[in-house]
Amino acid sequence: MDGTPVTVESVRDVGPETVALELETPDAFDALPGQFVLLRASPDGDDEVVERHYTLSSPAVDDTFEITVGVDPDGDLSPWLAGLEGGETVHVDGPFGTITYERDADVVAIAGGPGVGPAVAIAEAARDAGHEAVVIYQDDEPAHRERLEALEDDGASVTIVDDEANEDLAAAIEAHVDDGRIYAFGFDEFVTFVADSIDDAGGDSDEALIESFG
Repeated sequence: MDGTPVTVESVRDVGPETVALELETPDAFDALPGQFVLLRASPDGDDEVVERHYTLSSPAVDDTFEITVGVDPDGDLSPWLAGLEGGETVHVDGPFGTITYERDADVVAIAGGPGVGPAVAIAEAARDAGHEAVVIYQDDEPAHRERLEALEDDGASVTIVDDEANEDLAAAIEAHVDDGRIYAFGFDEFVTFVADSIDDAGGDSDEALIESFG
């Protein structure tokens, strides 16, 4: 199996049908919030390898790093990952991606669904570096509530809107469009709406760092 073997340190529930995997950091693995890895495993214990991309959801990668996994009950990898207990081995390649946060500016992190992982990581990294942070998150069943609450307690602005509340999403973007470097993570329809909302609010979506999950 290609990639670097790493140990699964722990798996924990972080929301409805959502888990966070803490993985051993490989040697010379120098990743920044916003980047992603390719994870490979053989859930059936045979020669068939299943691989998926996951964006980092931890603000740092010193000894371990975290990915957030949405669990599809009918999926061929995520239910297996969710059922791990720690101590197992998976393989990773990366990091990949040019969207990065280097703890150098105030941030506005906008997330749809699974985009909350990198958004929370970027906001935490910003607060840790002494910068302001905004999180705007659209999801009917939010994940990482504890971390979002901790960010609020630390002075970050956190807005959560329902899936169908696009007017509320646009209003939140308008309210914060000038409050920092904008990052956006989510599926194509979501990030397209975010880009349009940035432009409608007087910002420049070409300057935003936007990652579509397809």
